[in-house]
Amino acid sequence: MTEGRATGVVALAASVARLAVVAWAGTRFPPAHDGVRYDAMAARLAEGLGYTWEWPDGAVTSLAHYPVGYPALLAAAYRLLGHSVVVAGLLNACLGALAAIAVHRMILAVSTPRIALVAGLAVALHPGLVLYTPGIMTEGATAALVTTAAWLAVTHRARPSMGRLALLGLVLGLAALVRPQSLVLAPLFGLLAAGRRGAAACVIACALVCAPWIVRNCGAVGRCTISTNSGWNLLIGAQPTATGAWQSVVVPPACKDVFGESQTDACFRHAAVQMIEDAPLRWIALAPRKLGATFDYGGIGGYYLFLSNPDAFPWTAVIAAGAIETVFERLAVALCLLGVIAAQGPRRKARVALAMVGAVFSVLSMGWVAVVALCVAMALLGRAWLADLPVHAAALFTLASTAAVHAVFFGAPRYALVAAPLVTAVAVVSWAEWRARSGRSVEGT
Repeated sequence: MTEGRATGVVALAASVARLAVVAWAGTRFPPAHDGVRYDAMAARLAEGLGYTWEWPDGAVTSLAHYPVGYPALLAAAYRLLGHSVVVAGLLNACLGALAAIAVHRMILAVSTPRIALVAGLAVALHPGLVLYTPGIMTEGATAALVTTAAWLAVTHRARPSMGRLALLGLVLGLAALVRPQSLVLAPLFGLLAAGRRGAAACVIACALVCAPWIVRNCGAVGRCTISTNSGWNLLIGAQPTATGAWQSVVVPPACKDVFGESQTDACFRHAAVQMIEDAPLRWIALAPRKLGATFDYGGIGGYYLFLSNPDAFPWTAVIAAGAIETVFERLAVALCLLGVIAAQGPRRKARVALAMVGAVFSVLSMGWVAVVALCVAMALLGRAWLADLPVHAAALFTLASTAAVHAVFFGAPRYALVAAPLVTAVAVVSWAEWRARSGRSVEGT
């Protein structure tokens, strides 16, 4: 099979799986959770009303609380095909297929066509990513953009091209507009692609993409930023009732008479910082619970469908879907740990020890320990893996940044999906390398 045909097979598998879910869902699952707001904001954008919100009293105000990237993508689809949850699902299906294609082409640059095909198909049929297709949420779009950026970084390293490097910065800028936490990946993926100069180039390109929106917010909401929700999120993970997962904000007394998006967010941030300073050990002790909320279990696709229409997707289905996704993701982490053991490089004893600890926790309730062990063990490979294992490096950057961000703010299973395509790709490559190494060991005995 030629490389082009193999890519077509991956694209077809990813598209058919996601389109089947969209067809099954139909119009039975209206927007839920944050999807209610993303859908409404996208509809207003599509109607030419700008990124605004109409309040019950008829007042219309500019928005920046939710990042504009995903509503803008939705608005383009709504403008072209009409306002419908089915159209949103079609957009998400296209983005999911893009992630699978990116994995396939990326692995082709570092491994055999057979391994690349398996990796692409594994992402194409990832149970969590597939079931989340009807969800009008940002994680699938972010995962697709980040994975595409990783593909560009890895292939630029193999075949340098100024056009590819510029496109890398553009894609990372789009990812930042969808999910601002993606900003931290700009210098890291740039470093992976072309060293320090690449890091600088990606940061500049990313900044240029985000600049118009930041300038808009300077005037529209009085704050030069991509979104005005960092204070809210920090307060969710720092307030006295915090559990590590999402919960409603308890408005601090000092903020009860503060209004306006940027003003409220700034007040919440100040209050959250004060709470952290007053009880730093309590806040630090919440980090494992935040990581647990992110990495211990899956099933956000099923949970979204349940919130949208519990009659069409009952709780028993949520449990079943969550179990399948969790097993898939735990297996992927365990296989990545095998790859860390198989990799040639420094600090092997420490890497093996961490991998063994991670392997144990990959089958226990605290799966986040396995993820942290994987990140540390991969980092112990040092700079050499930037050149020798670029896909591993991209996965490490994405997974570690996800863990770090949500250890500070708060956790949720949907956030882990951002790194799912790259972790799945590394899992397939790791399994192949482990088998190859075991075969060489047997032949040498």
